[in-house]
Amino acid sequence: MPSVPSILQRILEKPRSEGEQLLESALSAFLDFGIKRTSMGEIARRAGISPATLYRRFESKNDLVEAVSVREAQQFIAEIDERVRQVAGNGDAGEEQMVEIFVAFITNLANNQLLQRLLRTEPDVILPRLTTEAGPILAVGRTYLAEKLRSLQESVSVPSFDADLVAEVLARLGQSLVLTPDGLIPLADEQAAREFARRTMLPMIGLHPA
Repeated sequence: MPSVPSILQRILEKPRSEGEQLLESALSAFLDFGIKRTSMGEIARRAGISPATLYRRFESKNDLVEAVSVREAQQFIAEIDERVRQVAGNGDAGEEQMVEIFVAFITNLANNQLLQRLLRTEPDVILPRLTTEAGPILAVGRTYLAEKLRSLQESVSVPSFDADLVAEVLARLGQSLVLTPDGLIPLADEQAAREFARRTMLPMIGLHPA
């Protein structure tokens, strides 16, 4: 398996517009049929290309699944970045930007359509990657979140805290919410999720909301 820095670097690369429709076609097929039941022929049909053309671009379905996964991660990160930019643009303090990182991370992750589809229909495929084999995934999430938190520490006035440790807690919370979304932590109501973050996450790093 590639190292955590190389995986994160690939996710953080600028998404390529070439092949966007093909990856969208693959995602729609995975959502309709699951990964195991989706054929390369079905993906080619939806993309409006021949199977031979598809195989020239992706040698195997595993390669295509990886490309779709990277694209999903890129969109996930772009959504977090955009929401934090909006909060910063409104002149909100650093603590509100951290709240937005928390809310965007846990709600987007727990509500990801592909992840939820696979958990319902192909748990044998996805559960090991999110449980006993989840170390690399957690490391990627922790590394990304820690970088975001350190960047925030450098740009706004917030108390000093261990960004790696806070990122670890957030990554593990996200993992838990993906596996078991039902509970007291609000995911459907983002405003309620923000209030939860203010009451729980901010005190954890030495901040106390007004």
